[in-house]
Amino acid sequence: MGKQLSPAAIMALKEALCSVYWYKSDLRSFLQLCLSNPSLLTKFDWQNYKRQIVSDLIDHLVGNPDRYIGDLTKLCYELCKITDFNHLKQLDDGNSKVERARAAVLQLRQLVEPHQDVKREQDEIEKRQEVAAKRLRENVAVRQKLEEIKMKYLSLISSTNPQGRGFELEKMMYDLFELFDLDPKASFKNLGEQVDGAFALEGTDYLFEAKWQKELINKADLAAFSDKVKTKLENTLGVFLSINGFSTDGVTAHQAGGASIILMDGGDLMAVFEERIDFVSLLLRKKRYAAQTGNIYLTYFQMVNAK
Repeated sequence: MGKQLSPAAIMALKEALCSVYWYKSDLRSFLQLCLSNPSLLTKFDWQNYKRQIVSDLIDHLVGNPDRYIGDLTKLCYELCKITDFNHLKQLDDGNSKVERARAAVLQLRQLVEPHQDVKREQDEIEKRQEVAAKRLRENVAVRQKLEEIKMKYLSLISSTNPQGRGFELEKMMYDLFELFDLDPKASFKNLGEQVDGAFALEGTDYLFEAKWQKELINKADLAAFSDKVKTKLENTLGVFLSINGFSTDGVTAHQAGGASIILMDGGDLMAVFEERIDFVSLLLRKKRYAAQTGNIYLTYFQMVNAK
């Protein structure tokens, strides 16, 4: 839904919730079905006025976008689908209440509908992840190759040759790209630039860089890679793999203003090797989250704990 809801969309969401659900019991039932963690509703005083409850809840969700962007998307998506308001006709002045609710939903729809593709794409990614996991389980040859790559990675962890380890990591990632049919290109140089590799996914070209060093990747490292990506065609993104992670200031400096790179660490890689998520689904989840929130560093651990 973009990085955040606009102030107008926030007000429209509150108004739609208050207008569509006249009784607090109905409102609470709807929210329980939409929220990823329904126990959140116990934080609010349901003896209070309905409008205040709605305002407090939405303000809480908006105030924590990294955690609740999915819930906000779901609420807007489900409200925008409502076209039947007959449940309000039985109330006093029912026709007026129906028109008010219809107008509130229309207003919300006009403000957020251009972003509803986000929800559909999220659903498609999750469905693709389920299909990919099933296909991986059924393809013995692929699993065997993945296990082979995993064993190479584990052997690199105990390597005493840091420079050689970096080179072997590049070759290992090439094998991983190839395994998942990502049309990889090996390390290459372009006008003095060193790029660790490249691959293609769903019509987008990705430059790839990998680092295996003791220190966290800092702002300067990310800036150098980001510059490489930005000099390429508009449809090019970058994936930076740092086995030991990234500095907070480095990530913060590159996650705003149309960032063109996404970040991976060793934990993400192990999740792929242990078949907790396939590599393509991991990339798509990271890309979508970056597009939604501006945060370019969503780890697999955070994905799991956000559910």
